[in-house]
Amino acid sequence: MTDTATTNKPPSDPVHEDGSPERLAIDTIRTLAMDAVQKANSGHPGTPMALAPVGYTLWSKFLRTDPDAPHWPNRDRFVLSVGHASMLLYALLHLAQVKEVDRDGKPTGKPAISLEDIENFRQLGSKTPGHPEYRHTTGVETTTGPLGQGCGNSVGMAIAERWLAARYNRDGFAIFDHDVYNLCGDGDMMEGVSAEAASLAGHLKLSNLCWIYDSNHISIEGGTDLAFDEDVGERFLAYGWNVIHVDDANDCNALADAFEAFRQTDDKPTLIVVHSVIGWGSPRAGTAKAHGEALGEDNVRITKEAYGWPDKQFYVPDGVAEAFNKAIADRGRPLREEWESLFARYKTAHPDLAAEVEHMLAGTLPDGWDADIPTFDADAKGLASRDAGGKVLNAIVPKVPWLLGGSADLAPSTKTDIKGAPSFEANDYDGTNFHFGVREHGMGAIVNGMTLSGLRGYGSTFFVFLDYMRPPVRLSALMEIGAVWVYTHDSIGVGEDGPTHQPIEQLAMLRATPGIDTIRPGDANEVAEAWRATVTDGGHPTALVLSRQAMPTLDRTKYAGAEGVAKGAYVLADSDDPEVILIGTGSELALVAEAHEKLKAEGVRSRVVSMPSWYRFELQSDDYKQSVFPDGITARLAVEMGGELGWDRYVGRRGRTITMSTFGASAPIAKLADKFGFTVDNVVKVAKEMLETK
Repeated sequence: MTDTATTNKPPSDPVHEDGSPERLAIDTIRTLAMDAVQKANSGHPGTPMALAPVGYTLWSKFLRTDPDAPHWPNRDRFVLSVGHASMLLYALLHLAQVKEVDRDGKPTGKPAISLEDIENFRQLGSKTPGHPEYRHTTGVETTTGPLGQGCGNSVGMAIAERWLAARYNRDGFAIFDHDVYNLCGDGDMMEGVSAEAASLAGHLKLSNLCWIYDSNHISIEGGTDLAFDEDVGERFLAYGWNVIHVDDANDCNALADAFEAFRQTDDKPTLIVVHSVIGWGSPRAGTAKAHGEALGEDNVRITKEAYGWPDKQFYVPDGVAEAFNKAIADRGRPLREEWESLFARYKTAHPDLAAEVEHMLAGTLPDGWDADIPTFDADAKGLASRDAGGKVLNAIVPKVPWLLGGSADLAPSTKTDIKGAPSFEANDYDGTNFHFGVREHGMGAIVNGMTLSGLRGYGSTFFVFLDYMRPPVRLSALMEIGAVWVYTHDSIGVGEDGPTHQPIEQLAMLRATPGIDTIRPGDANEVAEAWRATVTDGGHPTALVLSRQAMPTLDRTKYAGAEGVAKGAYVLADSDDPEVILIGTGSELALVAEAHEKLKAEGVRSRVVSMPSWYRFELQSDDYKQSVFPDGITARLAVEMGGELGWDRYVGRRGRTITMSTFGASAPIAKLADKFGFTVDNVVKVAKEMLETK
C-alpha cells in the first residue's frame, strides 16, 4: 500500500472526479473534521478523513434511516466503535440534516448537529464531545470510547433484532428486519472484548451484522507492526464470518459492492476489511500525528489545496447537505412511513403482541406484571439470595418477556436460567435463555447493546468477575440505560474457593460509580423487593449482589416489611430511645438482627438498619434520612463482608465497622466468619465497646 499521506497527490478515486456531488460531500466531511480538530486543538482528524468515502457510501446508498425520525424503531443501526473518530459521525449527522429529539423522544425543531455544534467540537456543553455519547447527541446509538465496546454493543443490537423478529414478526408483518453496521479499527481488533463478541456473533450466525474494519496499520505509538501483525480476515473466517476485502477506501464502487454482498448474505455476519491511509492528503503531517492530534494550520491549508478546496473554515458548499439528506430520506422516509402503517394494521391483527412492543419501546410495564412475585415465609435456615433471585426472575419474565439475558457460562450457579424456556441459538432466535460463554467482558458489552435496542438485558456471573467486565458496566451508567447486572457469590461466604473467588473491593467500586443502583439484599423477601425495584426503574443500571450461601428468611411479623428496600435503607428492628445503630447488608443482616436480640437481652438498646442500597438511600429526603440515622446517635456499627471504603459516610467519625481489610482465605464459611469477626459475639462486643467509650 502506498503511503500517500506524505504526498500532495490524493489517493486514486476511481468513481468520483473533483467537483462531482459525491466528491464534494466526501471532501466536506474531511474538511469539517480537519477544521473542528484544528480549532479545538484536540482530537483525531486522520480516521474521519480516511473513512469519509466509507461513511458517505454507507449512509447515502444503504443505511435505512429517516433523518426526520431518528428513533424510528426499525431503523438500521450505525455504531462508531472507533469513537475517537467522532467527527466522522458528527459530520454525517450534520450533512444528513438529522433532526434533534429530546430525552422523551419529542422533536425539538433543531438539527441534531448544527454547523455551530461542529465549531464547538470538544467544548464544554457542546453536542459534539470528544467521543460520541448516547442520549447527549441525537443520532448517536451508543457511547463509544474504550475501544471494542462498540463492537460488543453492535452484536447485542443484532441479537436484539433477531429476538424481536422471532417473537413479533408474523406473516405479512415484518415489524423488525433492520441491520446493524459497526465501524471499527485496528485498536478494536487488538482489544479482547471484540474477539469475544465476534466469536459469539459467528456462533449465532448473525447475518444482520456488518463490521467495517478500517485497516490502516497506524496506532498512537506508530505502525501497528510494533505489536499487531495477525491476519484479521483469517481470524474472522475461523469465527464463521463472511470476509470481504476492499483494497482502497476511496473506491466507492467497491464499497457499494461489499455492502450489497453483506445484504445478500443470510447465514453469517460479514466483516468488510477496508484498507485506508490515515489522514490522506495531509502533505506534511506524519500518519501518527494525523491520527492523534490536530494537523496544524499549514497542513490544513495545504491539504485543502490538494482537495481543490477554498481556504475557508467550516465550509459546506451549497447543495451538499441537501443532496445528502435527500439520498438518505428518499430511501428512509418511505420505509418509515410504510412501517408505521404496517404497525397500525399489526395492532388490529395482533393486539397482544403489539401491546408488548409498545410497552417495550415506551419503557412501561403491563398491568399486573409483578403479581406472581413470591413472598417467602420465615425460615431460620432460609435460602441463598441467588436462589431467591432465580425464583423471582422466573415469576417476572412470563409477564415481561423482553426482560432477557443469561450468564457467562454460570447460569446453574447464578440461577438466572428461565425454567422450561428454550435457549437463544442460531436455529432458535425466539429463545429466552442466553449463553454468553466464558466471556464476561463481551457479555457486558452485548447486554448494553440489547438494552439500547429496547430490551431489558441482564447478564450474570460471580461478583469477583465484575473485574473482567468493568468497562461496559461503567458505560451502562454513563448512558443511563436499564441494564441489569446479576452478581452472585458475593463475599468470603464463597468459602473453600478461596480469595481468588471472594470479592472484597467490588462493592466499593460499584458504589463509587455514579448512576448504578447497587443492591445487596439481606433475605429472600428483600430479593423480591430488589427485583421489583429493578424492573420498575429502567432509567439506570442496577447491580444485584447475591449470596451463594443460605441466609435466614426473616420473620416479617416480628421485623419491618421488606418494602423498605425501595428506599435503600430502613429500620428493620428498633428499641425505645436506641443508643446504638447496627447496620447490615446481605448475609450480614441476619447476623446483626441476632446481635440486636442479644443486646436487648442484656439491656442494651439497639436499632437495626437494613441498608441494601446506598444509591436509593441518597435519593430520599433529609427527613427520611434523619429518621433512619438520627444525628443524636453516634454509636453506629456497619457489618459487611466487603471493604470498609465508604462506610464512614454512614457510621460517622465515632462509628465502627466490621468489614474486610485483607483478602479472604480458603476455608469453610464458619471458619472464615470466626477468623474475620463476622459473629454475633463480635458484633455485640464491638457495639458495647462503642458505648463504653462515648
